[in-house]
Parts: sequence; C-alpha cells; structure tokens
Amino acid sequence: MEVQPAGVRLLEDVRRDLAAVSLPLALPTAEQARLEIRNSVAQLDDYVLPRYRSLDAPLLAVVGGSTGAGKSTLVNALVGHPVTRAGAIRPTTRQPILLHHPSEAGWFEDQRVLPGLSRIRGTVVPAATPGAISGVAGPAGPSTDTAPVTSLVLVGEPAVPEGIALLDAPDVDSISDENRRLAGQLLAAADLWIFVTTANRYADAVPWKLLLNAASRDIMVVVVLDRVPPAAEAEVSEDLRSMLAREGLGAARLFVIPEVALGSSGMLPAETVQPLKAWLRGLADDAAARADIARRTLHGAVRELGQRVGRIADAAKEQGRAATLLGDDVRAAYQDAGTRIIDATKDGALLRGEVLARWQDFVGTGEFFRSLEQNVGRFRDRLGAFFRGEPAPAVEVETAIETGLHAVIVDEAAKAAEDADQRWRSDPAGRQLLGTDDLSGTSPGFADLVAAEIRDWQAGLMELIRTEGQDKRTQARWLSFGINGLGAALMIVVFSMTAGLTGLEIGVAGGTAVVGQKLLEAVFGEDAVRRLARTARDDLSSRCRGLLAAEQERFLDRLAPEAGQAAVGLAEHARALTRLADAT
Repeated sequence: MEVQPAGVRLLEDVRRDLAAVSLPLALPTAEQARLEIRNSVAQLDDYVLPRYRSLDAPLLAVVGGSTGAGKSTLVNALVGHPVTRAGAIRPTTRQPILLHHPSEAGWFEDQRVLPGLSRIRGTVVPAATPGAISGVAGPAGPSTDTAPVTSLVLVGEPAVPEGIALLDAPDVDSISDENRRLAGQLLAAADLWIFVTTANRYADAVPWKLLLNAASRDIMVVVVLDRVPPAAEAEVSEDLRSMLAREGLGAARLFVIPEVALGSSGMLPAETVQPLKAWLRGLADDAAARADIARRTLHGAVRELGQRVGRIADAAKEQGRAATLLGDDVRAAYQDAGTRIIDATKDGALLRGEVLARWQDFVGTGEFFRSLEQNVGRFRDRLGAFFRGEPAPAVEVETAIETGLHAVIVDEAAKAAEDADQRWRSDPAGRQLLGTDDLSGTSPGFADLVAAEIRDWQAGLMELIRTEGQDKRTQARWLSFGINGLGAALMIVVFSMTAGLTGLEIGVAGGTAVVGQKLLEAVFGEDAVRRLARTARDDLSSRCRGLLAAEQERFLDRLAPEAGQAAVGLAEHARALTRLADAT
C-alpha cells in the first residue's frame, strides 16, 4: 500500500489540535469529551499514525481476554514452547511481551507503534531442569501491582511467521486499574484481535464491551473459545456464534480449544491450536490478505476517529457557548457599574458635601456673584483681580473631587465584582472556575490605580485648558484667572451636566455650577466651553471603563474562549477524517 502524504499531514494536524483542546468548564459532556480526547490522541500515537506511515509493516495481532482465560498458554502453544508465564496470582501483573520474527525486529525496536512504552530486548530462557518452565528474561524486574507498566518486552522468535507479530496483553478485566488501562491501549494498537475466552466466561460483560468496540472499528476479530468440555462444544459454540452475529461480529473467526490436561511444562497439546496456527501462517504467507486486514482496520479506526472528533467538536462548541454566557455575565456586571459611575458624574451627586464646601470657599460669595450678574466682559478685570486675590487654593477643590470620584469608582467596582461572583456561583461551571477563590471584592491595588487614573484625568483636563488658551486674546484671560481655578471650574461644569451645557442643573449646589460655567465662558466663549466639557467627560468615561475592563479580567482570564474557536477546526477535521476513511 502506498503512503498518502496528505493523509499523514491531516492526521498529524488532528493530533496536534486535539492535544491543544481545553475543556475547563464543568459541563455534563466535559468528562466524556476529555476521555475521548485522551483515547483519540493515544490511538493516533499508538496505531493510526504509525500504520498510516508504514502501511507495509507486519500486522500486530494482540492476544487479549479475561483473567485466567489462557492467553499466555495459547501464545506458548502457538510458538511451540514456553515464552510467556501465566501467573497463579491475580492480577497477573507483568510487562507485555511482543513476539516477532527475528528479521522484522526493526519494525518494533524504533517505537514505531506504542511510542509511550520503552523497549526491552528479551531472550527465551530454556528450562534448566526437568519440569522447570522456561520463559522470557530481560533486564527489568517484574512490575508491581500499583506501578504503571512503561515498557514492552521484544522477543525475536523464529516460530512466529514473517508478516505477523503476536503481543500478549494483560487481562481486560483485571482487578488492577493499570492492567486494564494497558490492555485497552494495546488492543487499540492492534491490526488484528485474538480474543481468548472460556466456555464458562464467554458471556461476561467486560470482554463484550471491548468486542463491541472492535465491531465499531470494523477490526478483524479472531475469537478463541478455550477449555470447552467436549460434550458441550456444539452447544457453546453455537451460542457464542449467535451472540457474535447479533452484535455485528458475525464475520469473526471462531477457534475452539477443548478442555485437556496440560503437559509437564504447562503446554497445550500442539494439535489443539493447529487450526489457529495454520490460519495465522496462511495469513502471513498472503501479502494481499494482510494488506486487506491492515486497510480494513485502518479504515475503521480513522472512521471512528472522525466520529470521536465530531463529538469532541460538539463538546468544545458547548464549552465556547458556556464560556460566552459566563463572560457576558461578568461584562454585564461591570458595564452596569460603568453606567452607574457615569450617571453619578452627570447628575450633580458629586457636587455635595466636601466638594461643595471647597468650591464655595474657592469662589466666595458677595462681590464675585454680583459681578457675574452683570456683563461679564465689563467686569473681566475685576474677576481677574478677584482670583489674584488668593482665595482658598483651587487644589482643594481638585482634591475633594478626586476623593469623591475615587469613592464612587471603587464602590461600584466592588459591587460589580460581587454581582459577577454571585452570577458565577449560581452556575456549576462558574462555581468550578472560582473554586475556593473569593473574587467578590476589588483586586489588590485597585484603589491606588483609581487614584492615579483620576489624577491623570485632572492633569489632562488642565492640558486641555492650556491648549484652548493658546490664542493670544484668550491667553491673557486664562492667565489672569489661573490654570487651577479654570480647571476646578471645568470639573464643576462636567459634574453638573445631565445632557451637555444645555442641560445644566442650575439649582445644584446653590448655583455654583453656574459660576463655573460663566467663568469659563468669560474666558473661552460658549462653544469652546461646550467642547471642553464634552472632551473632559468623554475622557473620564473612557478611563473609568478602562479601569473596570482591567478589573473584570480577573474573571475572564479563567475562561477558555479558544474552546469555541477550536470547535470550528475540529468539526472540519471530523469531516476530513470521514473523507480519508472512505479513501483508505
């Protein structure tokens, strides 16, 4: 069979994108999707990519089955002497052994298949004394019941025909979680399954779960029915064939091994496995038949992979939708806070208390107000003289405004955080993202950031006045009134507007806002004041929303919006894998 570079590239892209998928949200489909990802990546590494890159490599026949079914005994019988040892203690925890013809060692030594397992070169040790059992020796000691198996023992065995390798796998129903996981991994890496069961265990649920998985992959399955009493052979065989047919495995070959006494070395009589041995050798001698099996198994694996990737894409899409909703909850909470802050700067609420007192101290009463009731142009010199008369410093007005504005922003940010926290905790996915963290208040250092931003806004406002006063006619006026005084007046105007200058609330703070407006108009003119106020308000609004946007990232950083983006690519991969399977 010819390697298709485009197919290999597709499979490599699928493997890369699957490994990068993040499904952090606690949704009903998440855990199964994560398992699908792990299994898909593992099968790509262990079987699909290696087989696609090496279509002419020997077939890997994995011998699997239930505890005590006689897998190792069968393998020993197929090669004609003991090479694997069936343990009397359950689980029979040990390293898996891969038997291959010596001329085909290169196919397996380079970790072409099962790259996650290191290689150990084993040798067959003959029995030293009569009655002793020979087996495979290697540099590694036996595995423990709890330690994961990380290696694969390779044995060159002349009795294994060229074109086929046999892999003795752990029990599929082992009491050891690690054994079961490894058995499933090895079976997923197989081109051909030799499934061993017994006359009294063939209907067990665990083996049938794996057999049904084989049917979904369209993998060739050979079933070995072991230890069958001669009197029950016809009945048991017929029942098993019916079960296989009902589950879509009617084409599976069935070999029956009668219940017989083992020899002194624990070997089955050669004639009991002769039909299976002859079938394997015939398959090894038929290159076209081997290619058909490899193509069929690969087709099924790629098709099933496409279905898995489609389900993963659906789960990723669901994660993206959930992340969007959680993000919208946070953004809504902080957007509402921004609206409340801006509203507080429009309705005159800030022109009370300390701000009002400092402003009234600054502008005074009496002569100043009387001068404003007349033609401002006539009394410009008197206004200038008033400000040069060193009233209470304008900086006290700025400080009072900073303090009031700071309190509003910090308070509203805290309310937004509490709102967002409550919204997330009412949702299982949001609760999981928060864990034990408490985000219901502002972040450390936020109050300092707000203070710095307000000061920057005030400095920018002063710069606006300087820029506006560069005209020679205007310059003398604003210099006579003082930059800080004009800045304080502009802030007062900004905080007393509901809809631009035309919506000035004259009644706020006993008319002091009118003082600020008249003062600015005397220096710059009505249109310029309107423009200055609008620019100052827009700048303040932008800064407030920037502060809140940065603050909400504490929540948004916990989301994985890329899951929704990945869903699109995975869905396309699923369709491409279906096309590739049809072409395999």
